[in-house]
Amino acid sequence: MTYKVHKAVVVGAGTMGAAIAAHLANAGVPVTLLDIVPRKLTAKEEAKGLTLEDTAVRNRIVNDGLQRAIKSRPASFFSKELACLVNTGNLEDDFGVIAEADWVIEVIVENLKIKRSLMARIDEVRPEHCIVSTNTSGIPVTSIAEGLSEGFRQHFLGTHFFNPPRYLKLLEVIPTADTLPEVVKFIHHFGEYRLGKGIVPCKDTPNFIGNRLGFGTGAFALDYILKNGYTVQEVDTITGPAIGRPKTATFRLIDLVGVDVWEHVGVNLQKAIPHDEHAQRYLKSEKANDLIHTMVENGWLGNKSKQGFYKVVKKDGKKEFWSLNLETLEYELAEKPKFASIGAARGKETLAEKMEVLLAADDRAGQLVQAMTYQGLAYASECIPEIADTPTPIDDAMRWGFGHQAGPFELWDMIGITKAIKAMKEAGFPPAGWVEEMAANGFEKFYQYNGDQKTGVYNPSKGGYESFEPNPNLIVLKERKDAKKLVSRNSGASLVDIGDGVVCVEFQTKMNAIDNDIMAMMNEAMDRVEAGEFEGVVISNDDERAFCAGANLFGVVMAAQSGMWDQLEEMVDVLQTVNMRMRYFPKPVVVAPFGLTLGGGGEITMHGNRVVAASELYIGQVELGAGVIPAGGGTKELLRRIVNPPMRVKDVAVLPFMQKVFELIGQAKVATSAVEAREFGFLTPQDRIVMNRDHLLAEAKKEVLHMLDSGYTPP
Repeated sequence: MTYKVHKAVVVGAGTMGAAIAAHLANAGVPVTLLDIVPRKLTAKEEAKGLTLEDTAVRNRIVNDGLQRAIKSRPASFFSKELACLVNTGNLEDDFGVIAEADWVIEVIVENLKIKRSLMARIDEVRPEHCIVSTNTSGIPVTSIAEGLSEGFRQHFLGTHFFNPPRYLKLLEVIPTADTLPEVVKFIHHFGEYRLGKGIVPCKDTPNFIGNRLGFGTGAFALDYILKNGYTVQEVDTITGPAIGRPKTATFRLIDLVGVDVWEHVGVNLQKAIPHDEHAQRYLKSEKANDLIHTMVENGWLGNKSKQGFYKVVKKDGKKEFWSLNLETLEYELAEKPKFASIGAARGKETLAEKMEVLLAADDRAGQLVQAMTYQGLAYASECIPEIADTPTPIDDAMRWGFGHQAGPFELWDMIGITKAIKAMKEAGFPPAGWVEEMAANGFEKFYQYNGDQKTGVYNPSKGGYESFEPNPNLIVLKERKDAKKLVSRNSGASLVDIGDGVVCVEFQTKMNAIDNDIMAMMNEAMDRVEAGEFEGVVISNDDERAFCAGANLFGVVMAAQSGMWDQLEEMVDVLQTVNMRMRYFPKPVVVAPFGLTLGGGGEITMHGNRVVAASELYIGQVELGAGVIPAGGGTKELLRRIVNPPMRVKDVAVLPFMQKVFELIGQAKVATSAVEAREFGFLTPQDRIVMNRDHLLAEAKKEVLHMLDSGYTPP
């Protein structure tokens, strides 16, 4: 059977359900969002004379859920215009839409009895090909489908999205013993390519992988923090970017997730894993559980209640950030502490170097990092083979679901297996037996590497490495350079041969800000194409955050303050010249932007012959905020794109179109997605949008080859 998703249904319009529906709409999938019918009228409904039979009342819960998704910040939709792809209904009047659905996703309350009742109803009406999945985070997936038809069970599995679905890459896919392999394969492919997800195959074990590891290590951290008298501010200073984790660190993350959710998941996990003695020690921590329970009783639920481990206090018209004193449970003005080891770690370039500093430090920051690291490594090793057969799914889940720069086994490889084992034992966190056996047999890393490229992973059940299948849609520039594909380099950029006659210009300044070296390398790439060395150019890079944050404004300010006007004029002229050369270049120059693409980065993007953009693109001409106008051709390009088309119509009023350009530049508007960038005019209808950031370079290369095959000619 061939599977497709032309129509989807999401059951449950809570925060998660509505956000999943929004992301399906982001992927261009028409979706119907369903929820229960209210049993009581609101005061407003009574005042309007409505009854429980009115459609507006019957769809109130689902419509409210959709509106929350539309208004959510950060935005759930790429553009509010995409909300038109989401229809709403209720589970009594509109259940029949499931008869036309290709995929039904259940996102209702975590109650097995209620889920089973819903699935029985779905089983009666779903078409034969329809895939049904549950977004449960803690209930065994197999138990939800027990007693249902064979066809249902063959098309049923778990698809656990992480919140918020648009921004967190992880999608855990949990098949049952009955799920057809072709169904699993399809969901993997659809999730990766259409939804832009990182797929982690999971076993049907309690809380799967991400939450099992996240809460198993998080419970330890909270217990250790409270027993050793750390403050909220100390912990979040230590456990954020300094150790390769997001700025949310520890307590800001709990506030984001919800203190009540943290308690709920922790209680359920404790009940679900009585065999896990390691995690039970910390999940049962009286001090930690009393703190969390008291906060829930007080309504201090985190961001959703505007008060958790942090709250914002307005004082003298200004906002102050206060944090919770974990001893007195009073809020205090948050002052950022300083640690010598954290300062030293921040001065290091790589995560391996940062961790080397912190794991050797003897201050309070070092002690916390060492305890969290060694317990985390030990617990991850103990979870194999229960939750995963190899380290790969665990590492992927922690990177994609929690934003960690490296998963536990990747971090272990950085530290060194033997060195880490010794330190872990001294700290009271010995690793699982299979790790010691692996080290005793001479295996020095969990992964096989060719340079920095992973080529295989250790499988404890086999006692050796198993090779990875190469992903044809993944091009990593660092790996290409390690493979001796570096063509040319200066301090600002590199030229990398990415195969099939295509060369990539990789920016490598801080935030990939434009300087003379970058512009020189762009010109060199085109020179080499003209000389016949290559057939086309891609402009992109592997940075996690920024394609290009604009011109080097520090250099601009210094030149202006020094009266170096000739130098400034030359810099502007060079940028304009290289951009116009790109635009009219006889061979394809494809720009592949992503993330922050500001100022000059936006100008480079708009002058490419074609753009292949990541869906998460934040592009804008923001120069006016620094006191200058877009000078690299951006002003001209926005006028050409927005004003020229309507001017082809006789007697059309030009002012409204000019006004849009003035607003984009004057208000320094930044598009919050590639879809919105297209609406603003930064992207054209011919430009492509790629949902999965990992595929961006490969798709840009494909576009160059397609343009060559199609007989590309410049405008």
